[in-house]
Amino acid sequence: MQKIIWGLTGEMASGKGTVAKYLVKKYKGNSYRFSIMLRDLAKRMYLEESRDNLQKLSKIFRQNFSEDILSKVIYHDVKNDQHRVVAVDGVRRASDIKYLQTFPNFKLIYIETGLEKRFARTKARYENSDDATKTFVQFKKDQKKEAELQIGGLKAKADFVVDNNGNFKKLYSQIDKIIASCKN
Repeated sequence: MQKIIWGLTGEMASGKGTVAKYLVKKYKGNSYRFSIMLRDLAKRMYLEESRDNLQKLSKIFRQNFSEDILSKVIYHDVKNDQHRVVAVDGVRRASDIKYLQTFPNFKLIYIETGLEKRFARTKARYENSDDATKTFVQFKKDQKKEAELQIGGLKAKADFVVDNNGNFKKLYSQIDKIIASCKN
């Protein structure tokens, strides 16, 4: 099997990280997240790792350097990676895949999950410092922030759409079928 790059997109807490971890574990791959570089900067600046702060940092870089600046970083990380399976977690905009699409075996997976299920996951996972205290009203407002607005449009660009409203077994089964369909 040639190197294949999986771009993972979907709304907040849809299961992108879960799929990335599964790809790494089962297929001995590696993963990258757009938010990691932003989290690194937040830590270095002694900023709280809240969703708002990460979105502000992203916006600052995109407005002052280029809309695809984060995509360039991910592209170079993936290009230099020696694993045969690479997951890129957190694709939010078309510009995020601008360079990844130049890889011959790049595939985009859109992960769909209902709003209530995503809210419950957000509260349980403590990924951002403000997740545990977030109300459902706040969560719904977060869906309308700049970082989330282009995600829905990526569904039409996706090579595969995965339904993640079931259990892990159903999710992993869908991923395994996608992987099997792409083997060279």
